[in-house]
Amino acid sequence: MKKWIIGLIVLAIIGFGVYNWAVGFNNTAVRLNENVSEAWGNVQTSYQRRNDLIGNLVNTVKGAADFERNTLTDVIEARAKATSVNVSANDLSAQQLEQFNQAQGQVSSALSRLLVTVERYPELKANQNFLKLQDELTSTENSIQTSRVRYNEAIKPYNNHVKTFPNKILAGLFDFEGKPYFDAEAGAERPVDVEFDFNDKED
Repeated sequence: MKKWIIGLIVLAIIGFGVYNWAVGFNNTAVRLNENVSEAWGNVQTSYQRRNDLIGNLVNTVKGAADFERNTLTDVIEARAKATSVNVSANDLSAQQLEQFNQAQGQVSSALSRLLVTVERYPELKANQNFLKLQDELTSTENSIQTSRVRYNEAIKPYNNHVKTFPNKILAGLFDFEGKPYFDAEAGAERPVDVEFDFNDKED
């Protein structure tokens, strides 16, 4: 009889320990996941800010006489494609993140070509609105870089929490999956070059 009571006590202690472990794991995972969601939201906000600036830039460039329309079209189409890629931090997969990164990379590439083309249009280089957009784009590119770094910083403790043993046992039960890091494309670590030479060049 005493052994039976002792057995119940031991089971109760073990059960209480497992319960505390499960609650602690879940609460920490939720908190870390919220940090990831916030960091991803900042990434999206930074890119959205760039998209908004590109819209203003396109409107400014349209006013230049005989501006290369193909270059302008490439920017508009890349921007439209990038804004159509919707990714949620709650179900973020490596494939979704790659699609997002590729779409934004196409925007960066098209924008770079556009800004280089502007070199041939003195009226644009002297346009005060364009100069302001240039400064804002530089600031936004820096903001994008910062937000991507902070997103990866938020991912690390979350992944460590849900992927390490024995927590990964509960992670599967509570539906907490590891999240992918933001791996930048080659050259993406460099902001879009928006510096211009305002001195007239001799032919």
